[in-house]
Amino acid sequence: MVIIRETFRAIRMTLILWLITALIYPLAILVIGQGLFPFPANGSVMLNIDDKPIGSALIGQIFTADRYFQGRPSTVRYSQGRKAKPTGISGASNLAPSNPELLNRVIEQVNQSQEQSSQLSEDLIYTSGSGLDPHISLKAARQQLSRVANARGINEDDIIPLLNKYTDGRFLWIFGEPGVNILRLNYALDLQDINRKLNK
Repeated sequence: MVIIRETFRAIRMTLILWLITALIYPLAILVIGQGLFPFPANGSVMLNIDDKPIGSALIGQIFTADRYFQGRPSTVRYSQGRKAKPTGISGASNLAPSNPELLNRVIEQVNQSQEQSSQLSEDLIYTSGSGLDPHISLKAARQQLSRVANARGINEDDIIPLLNKYTDGRFLWIFGEPGVNILRLNYALDLQDINRKLNK
């Protein structure tokens, strides 16, 4: 009788825990996320003026044109387009400092930066821990300021307010360093160009 009673108790506890952890908790998080934080809960996907997705504000994007601020290099190969298959996953290079491949990759990145006549900043040469970091430091953004302004045919002073606007502060005001969200900043610059052309 004791074994049967304990077996039923174990089954009952398992069902209760399953109900809490597999149904109640996920549904509660879903409702709270969608109700209070819908933008981040849905991936922080940014839409353009045509209501089409242009990327996530949480994931680094590749920008190569001189008119755009460029983000951190990544070992992840980003997919382009809705039907594209993923070609990379989150994760750093996992190469040791003594690995010649790491040195070769850094040298290649330095050479590319010098070809673009931009000054070198650490976060424009080295990848982030996840390989998906959407931010660069204020220093790296300021080093690209003149190149972007020249390519767009505007003054640097026209970019600085947007640079300040799309700089995220420290997490909880104490952790990390302020960083510039590249996707938000570049899209704001594109919108500024469109408004300038419309007002001419």
